[in-house]
Amino acid sequence: MRWLGPDYYGNPPVDWVVAAAIALSLVVVFNLALRVVLHHLRHVASRTHNHFDEFAAEVLAGTRRWFPASVALYLGTTYLALPQPAVRAIEHVMVVVVLLQAALWGHRAIRVWIDQYIDRHREDDAGGATTMRMLGFMLRVALWSMIAMMFLANLGVDITTLVTSLGIGGVAVALALQNILGNVFASISIALDRPFIIGDFIVVGDASGTVEYIGLRTTRIRALSGEQIVFPNNTLLTNRIHNYKRMYERRVLFQFGVTYQTPPDKLRRIPAVLREIVTSQQKTRFDRAHFKEFGASALIFHVVYFVLDVDYNLYMDIQQAINLALHARLAQERIEFAYPTQTVYVQSDSPSDLSRRCS
Repeated sequence: MRWLGPDYYGNPPVDWVVAAAIALSLVVVFNLALRVVLHHLRHVASRTHNHFDEFAAEVLAGTRRWFPASVALYLGTTYLALPQPAVRAIEHVMVVVVLLQAALWGHRAIRVWIDQYIDRHREDDAGGATTMRMLGFMLRVALWSMIAMMFLANLGVDITTLVTSLGIGGVAVALALQNILGNVFASISIALDRPFIIGDFIVVGDASGTVEYIGLRTTRIRALSGEQIVFPNNTLLTNRIHNYKRMYERRVLFQFGVTYQTPPDKLRRIPAVLREIVTSQQKTRFDRAHFKEFGASALIFHVVYFVLDVDYNLYMDIQQAINLALHARLAQERIEFAYPTQTVYVQSDSPSDLSRRCS
């Protein structure tokens, strides 16, 4: 039986009812399928060590409720015979919906990938966290920029002209913001090259401290005296950086002097005494001990050894123990430490010499 009543946009009411029924049915099917797939992926991820299943489940969980509803509504409208302007408008809207959901999936995928990498390499690559977060920021900027360009292209904007205009404007902005951009690119270099990471103790010029924060523009370190020192990233890369956290052992050089009155046989025994004292300390490796030079008021000995640990307090404890043991041994050997002295020799003249000088 043919419908003889009024049509709505060229379609009888029954067709609108059928289209609505199709859309509602597809909404139910899509949501049910999404739940089943998510449940299956999470079940598989909990039973295996394959990170891909967990990654796929987390990304798919970012699907917004309006996305399956929009797809279902679009498929329902294909049952209707709509005017071309309406069809084009619906298609444009659908493209925007797909682009937005794709951007959300991509954004979530980047975040999940970075979080998984940091969790897997937390122990063996602590510095990778900074690098990966910086990389994630750049990937997200690139993703949303690409989505924005596709969105504008879908609206009929000539993106070629737009990109050219942005390029010219970008040069002007870059010149105006060259200091800020220099720090941003320096932060990228720090993130990729990793000369230091959060927690490292570094020395830059006359400043030293523990790295607390590495940002896009500045890096902040906590000084030993308690204050926070803020460095522009560009300044850090143009200075020599001493990273003491990367030490695997500490080389120690110290010297002392004994008096010139020390007999030669006792001078020969001093290097052996030093070797004995240093090797008796734990976590040390003796390198050398020598009578180096004749000083202004002392006979100078040089001693070099290694502390097989980077802890500064341990180094100071070992040096203190060596100093105390050296003081005791030299006292036992009756060898005196030298200190700055000056000897004045006075020559007295005889009376005959004085009379000749005066005549």
